[in-house]
Amino acid sequence: MNSIGKECTELKQKYDDCFNSWFSDKFLKGDHDDSVCSGIFKVYQECVKNAMKQQNIDFKEIDKDILGTDKEFKVPPSSTGS
Repeated sequence: MNSIGKECTELKQKYDDCFNSWFSDKFLKGDHDDSVCSGIFKVYQECVKNAMKQQNIDFKEIDKDILGTDKEFKVPPSSTGS
């Protein structure tokens, strides 16, 4: 699957490859240190944020901390007004 921005697709593929390798070669064998892919993830994340800005997509919602809060299990309001 391609990334949100064409310019990010190669970075996404590199991160996916890194993650898949880490997951199968390390995580499943008990090594849970995921820092091996953190550098490429940060670069890819910045690329995605820039692509979202260029497409006028507001990413404030994705930066909110929800897990572990009282909002975690609440159903979001319907955007259709139903």
